[in-house]
Amino acid sequence: MKPRPFAFAAERLSGQMVIPHFFPWTRTAPAVFWLAGFLLLLAAPLGLADTLPVPQPVEVTVRPITEFLPRQPEETMFGPFEFIGGLEMTGASSNFGGFSAFRFMNAGYDFIGVADTGFWFFGSIRRDADGRPAGIENFRMERMIYAKDQPASEKRYADAEGLAIKDGIATVAFEREHRIAQFRIEPGAMKGPLRTLDFLVPRRELRQNRGFETVAHSRADGPLKGAIVIISEKSLDREGNIFGAILDGPRKGIFTVRRSEGFDISDGTFLPDGDLLLLERSYTFMRGLRLRLRRIAEADIIKGAVLDGPVLMQADMKHQIDNMEGIDAWTRADGQVMVSLISDDNGSLFQRNLYLEFALHQD
Repeated sequence: MKPRPFAFAAERLSGQMVIPHFFPWTRTAPAVFWLAGFLLLLAAPLGLADTLPVPQPVEVTVRPITEFLPRQPEETMFGPFEFIGGLEMTGASSNFGGFSAFRFMNAGYDFIGVADTGFWFFGSIRRDADGRPAGIENFRMERMIYAKDQPASEKRYADAEGLAIKDGIATVAFEREHRIAQFRIEPGAMKGPLRTLDFLVPRRELRQNRGFETVAHSRADGPLKGAIVIISEKSLDREGNIFGAILDGPRKGIFTVRRSEGFDISDGTFLPDGDLLLLERSYTFMRGLRLRLRRIAEADIIKGAVLDGPVLMQADMKHQIDNMEGIDAWTRADGQVMVSLISDDNGSLFQRNLYLEFALHQD
């Protein structure tokens, strides 16, 4: 389920910086403003994007984000995460946005991603002299092929939510019509799926719009032996825990993740040391949008387990966040572990496409 907050209306309309905290989440807002915002929320687009020639270059304009917490611009540390920089992105195409997941093919530079409107996207991060993100280059979008070289014509076939890459193969999680499919990575000539994988979790347990959002490859030399791990957004067992599964390897089987404080899982990535870093979000009308990052020990990921771990960072509408859906971890040339996040604007005027970058200090 995709939150559609409207806190950024004035910013998107004027192009000027507005700290999100001042918008509808404040409890002193007049009732009429709340009602107007709620109507805007309902009006957010829900359908598939328009059909595009394949592929199509898209010019991307960015506004640098230099503070993660604008009210305290001197603050750079958020738990063990040091904010490095970010970008607010606008694309010269009505199809730009809806970004659900991404992975770096070249650490910190070239990336591949999926949008829940049924598109692949590719591009590269341009960096300044200090190595901070400064722009997006060579951005392209391609319609995803569902079957028999035909693009998906309905949202239920195109709702791509999770992505993992390895050895030239992209493994993609789709919800609504729940499936895990693998594609050969051929930018500019992406074709239909090579195969679909058994996701182990009984289909009856998966909620239509709250299916698998996390797909991640574990490290080859760890106890999971490179297995693919998948986790749903909010498909719950009888105890209220979130379904996930290890698809192969010696620990193959179903597990769950403990759900707490109203947070659902929007993506996850394995860190170089083998632990799993989960990106979680919560949205309520009164509190607005919240984000947190939770770490799951590699040793705990086994069949039948109920996984839990420490929350490393939490952020809300005072911070520079939106509907953060994608995460990737990578290692900088100097050995520093980095974590990058990307948001899904739901194709709405009142949300933003953000790229955020952090250094993870683990000592």
